[in-house]
Formats: sequence, structure tokens, C-alpha cells
Amino acid sequence: MLKQKLNWRRPLFYALLPIFLVMVFLGFPMPVAPPPATKARQEESVPVKRKGKR
Repeated sequence: MLKQKLNWRRPLFYALLPIFLVMVFLGFPMPVAPPPATKARQEESVPVKRKGKR
């Protein structure tokens, strides 16, 4: 059996390689949809004060 000293760089490289390839073809930063627009908060209306009866 082959005995090799384990190194963290090689597995990390192979784990990140697909991400790098996708970024090469799609560009950087990766195109994502913009966040949904937030709805404007409803304005609070002040109640109309009625003047005396006619």
C-alpha cells in the first residue's frame, strides 16, 4: 500500500476545483438574481377632525 503524508491542500484543491471551473465559465462574481423588492410601508393617516354640526 502507498503511504502518503496527508496534506490539507490537496483535498481542498479538489473540493474547490468545480467551483473555480463554474466561475471561469459564468464569470466572477457569479450572476445571481437581485433580492426581491421590499414593499413600501403603508403610510399612517391622521384621522380627520370634524367641525361642529351645521
